[in-house]
Amino acid sequence: MSEQSTSVQVKILDKEYQVNCPPSDQEALMKSAHYLDENMRKIKGRGNIHGAEKIAVMAALNITHDMLRKNRLINEARHVTAQQVKGLEDKIDMALASGRQLEI
Repeated sequence: MSEQSTSVQVKILDKEYQVNCPPSDQEALMKSAHYLDENMRKIKGRGNIHGAEKIAVMAALNITHDMLRKNRLINEARHVTAQQVKGLEDKIDMALASGRQLEI
């Protein structure tokens, strides 16, 4: 059975929003709202972008850019790790094969 959503209040750029969210996701929602609020405040603080909608779009672009960059880094690390594991497997296979040859 799925969890019943409850209304959670978050504050972003001094404006309050009611968001429905399952209890198990409330902490993540609060952290996300805080992260978004910080990003929007940084953009607003620079003073070159005005209007909540434009600030929100710029924050969304910045956050998305960071997420995609981190995903790319994770995928690159995963690829390198897979290559290292394959190299170790090959070494183990060679060691086992030469060990079998000695036993015969």
